[in-house]
Amino acid sequence: MFYRRDRQERRGSKRCQRRRLDHITESIIGAAIAVHRVLGPGLLESAYEACLAFELTERGLKIEQQKPLPVIYREVELDCAYRLDLLVEESVIVEIKSVERLAPIHLAQLLSYLKLSGCKVGLLMNFNVKILKDGIRRVVNNFPDSPRSLRSQR
Repeated sequence: MFYRRDRQERRGSKRCQRRRLDHITESIIGAAIAVHRVLGPGLLESAYEACLAFELTERGLKIEQQKPLPVIYREVELDCAYRLDLLVEESVIVEIKSVERLAPIHLAQLLSYLKLSGCKVGLLMNFNVKILKDGIRRVVNNFPDSPRSLRSQR
């Protein structure tokens, strides 16, 4: 009986977390579309990052720009110069690109960031497209838990 209740509580908690992440990603995508409507394609990644950070802050979301992401190797934290473009609500990584087309290496980069950070969801956004919807990839971290998460760094 207790086992069943624990399982139901965990399932409910996971559902709640999934809804929260869905809400955050929807907000990020909405903000990115607003930025893209104003700026269009063709600018540097840094311009889109700054404008998206501003738009997300205006919408009441907590963001961190260029957040360092160290690598844990043999229980030692090493600064390998990885930086997250945006970390939204301490939960969703946003990797911004302005390229002709997304390449497999861009997806691999985001997957690595998700694995190293322990975050469950990331958005890969290529602003160099006519319709932003065509440049967005939502990526889910299916890796086992990371040796540490960004939350434990506080």
